Amino acid sequence: MIEKRFKNLDEQIEIFRYKGLTITDEAYAKEVLLRENYFFLNGYRHLFMQSASNKHYLEGTTFEELYSLFLFDRQFRNIIFKNLLIIENNIKSIISYQLSKKYGYKEKDYLRPKNFTTAPDKQRQLNDLLKKMKRQIRVNSSQHTATYHYLNNYGYIPLWILVKVLSFGIVGELYLVLKSEDRKAIADLYQLEPSELSTYLPLLANYRNLCAHEDIVYENRTQKEIEDTLYHQLLNIPKQDGEYSYGKNDLFALIIIMKRLLKHNEFYDMTMEIEKILDNLEYNLHTISIDKVRDRMGFPKNWKDLATIKRGGEESDEK
Repeated sequence: MIEKRFKNLDEQIEIFRYKGLTITDEAYAKEVLLRENYFFLNGYRHLFMQSASNKHYLEGTTFEELYSLFLFDRQFRNIIFKNLLIIENNIKSIISYQLSKKYGYKEKDYLRPKNFTTAPDKQRQLNDLLKKMKRQIRVNSSQHTATYHYLNNYGYIPLWILVKVLSFGIVGELYLVLKSEDRKAIADLYQLEPSELSTYLPLLANYRNLCAHEDIVYENRTQKEIEDTLYHQLLNIPKQDGEYSYGKNDLFALIIIMKRLLKHNEFYDMTMEIEKILDNLEYNLHTISIDKVRDRMGFPKNWKDLATIKRGGEESDEK
């Protein structure tokens, strides 16, 4: 096994230069590398490479351009993350309301196995999930302010409090093991099919984790594709071999999901923020075009039009 030894800032600069990256201000580059980490910054090199086989930078590519793409992704993550938190809170609130109303507000009531699906192929998943939720009750009974308050004062933890300490991933699992009528009642509130929401929740949880851990997001691809939507059709997204070229398992697929789950004004504001940072990145790019970045994101050229389409498909007056 080849050993990766430590390289100091001077050596990191030399590696970049050897691969063709233009660095005019060494002091600035060293400061950035010390704060941001060579490995993380180097993860944004791919769009600036001459080809898949030639790992050298396009002629004229500067350190500032590479860092601009890095900063763009950070800004994008922050925009996405805060809106994912809105969706996460909404989902948790709706699920806890629907289940508490139907099955009770004490954990001994709402965690009864009979409240969930009876499908044989879901029983192992259901049992594992109930164990996870009961473990969260034990772990957080004395560590989390809200759970401690309810347990100490009332002797139980209602679901609308428990969901606060459940991860988005666990909440997505919870939805999958609900009875079909409960999944439908929740999906109806979003004007979605239960199958669509079942696909969306794990993808949202995955992106939430990517954002929280500062992983590269702008070029992320998911293993599972989302179903075709009215928005694919309205935006006239091109097809290849009968499949839409954008908005299936790329970042634009996430944007479509968020369009369907956020309120119209929330999505519109998010779109304006994304447009602003894309414009700023375009200003800082010289070697590659912003179209190359958008294509890697899976964004069609008319992606902003999504903000002016209402849920029913009609165009909004808000421009």
